[in-house]
Amino acid sequence: HTPEITVSTTPHAINWFEIPVTDFARATAFYETVLGRPIETMTMGPSTMGFLSMGPDSVGGAIVLEEGATPSRSGTLVYLNGGDDLAPTLARVEGAGGSVAVPKTDIGSGFGFFAHFIDTEGNRVGLHSMA
Repeated sequence: HTPEITVSTTPHAINWFEIPVTDFARATAFYETVLGRPIETMTMGPSTMGFLSMGPDSVGGAIVLEEGATPSRSGTLVYLNGGDDLAPTLARVEGAGGSVAVPKTDIGSGFGFFAHFIDTEGNRVGLHSMA
């Protein structure tokens, strides 16, 4: 028996992500500086969330402060959109209190560029851009 496969109407493999934090104010300041835009915050039950992206055509995600959420350098790796060129975004990481783990690197075969940074909470996060 073959199971029925339902095809999603969204082209994205991810529809939501959460990056755990231990100091919400520090993490908010870090991501606002690195991403160059304000982060809208909201309390949802026992969780405090800072929205990194929202919108009908974007993949949504947030930094999250909640019991049991533990930052990690070795867990799932999320890549944030580095814009037209991830270099300016990556250049803001150290000044915001993070560190660059992997510099801007050409993926090859026309797939663009990536970099990794360690945020103020200890998470390893990626950036991707086509230039």
